[in-house]
Amino acid sequence: MAWGQPPALEPFAQEIPSAGYKMEMVPIPGDPAKGIGPFWMSKTEVTWEAFDTFIYRLDEEDGKLPALTDAVTRPSKPYLPPDRGFGHEGYAAICVGAKNAAAFCVWLSERSGRTYRLATEAEWEHAARAGGGAAYPWGDGAEALGDYAWFAGNAKETPHPVGTKKANAWGLHDMLGNVREWVVGADGVPVTKGGSFEDAAEALRVSERVPLKREWNASDPQIPKSQWWLSDGKTVGFRVVCVPGKASGSGKGETKLTPVVEPAKKE
Repeated sequence: MAWGQPPALEPFAQEIPSAGYKMEMVPIPGDPAKGIGPFWMSKTEVTWEAFDTFIYRLDEEDGKLPALTDAVTRPSKPYLPPDRGFGHEGYAAICVGAKNAAAFCVWLSERSGRTYRLATEAEWEHAARAGGGAAYPWGDGAEALGDYAWFAGNAKETPHPVGTKKANAWGLHDMLGNVREWVVGADGVPVTKGGSFEDAAEALRVSERVPLKREWNASDPQIPKSQWWLSDGKTVGFRVVCVPGKASGSGKGETKLTPVVEPAKKE
């Protein structure tokens, strides 16, 4: 390690309270030239196993965890199944508004004592490219897209369980395709990155960005329309980052940070 450089981060698995589920967090090196410090990023998009606890308040109903601070707000429970029948266990949470994704990060920070948030657009692109400068996580050629991503050419109009395609060089799955992911743009406005299972191959490039579309909430009868749920946002999900340092919340959620132990390689 060079003098003055922060120590390398280690992977860990964040237990989700009352869920019996752990979310794997992958260490991402910083890039001082771009003003990006080291952080962790979830190995895959956030799945329903983690998100259900937040939206259905399962951590409150088990009676074992302390009350949360007033800073933690949650959406109303969804009226219709938000997975839209595509699949639940092992699938990325979808139809999620940026406000909902950001609130999940506040909740997880409070419960874990760690600092979780959405990635910035610069952090997301840095992680997707594994520190390189190519158009795709694996290089500049689109020929390998089917090995790394679910998109219109192979997804058959449906999202797929996370982590079923190849990971990039830093161990992140589904950075392109499957479901698009909320990040925070340089102007502070949320935008989605990565494309989805409905997008054509030419739309799945690391640099592509899609802001909130009115059509993602077209069938919502509310006025104003919900900022929590996207009634027609079946392609929209998110992943989270964790930054070094303790969260401002109490961290009294009885969750644990479990180191990830890689299986021994066979000789």
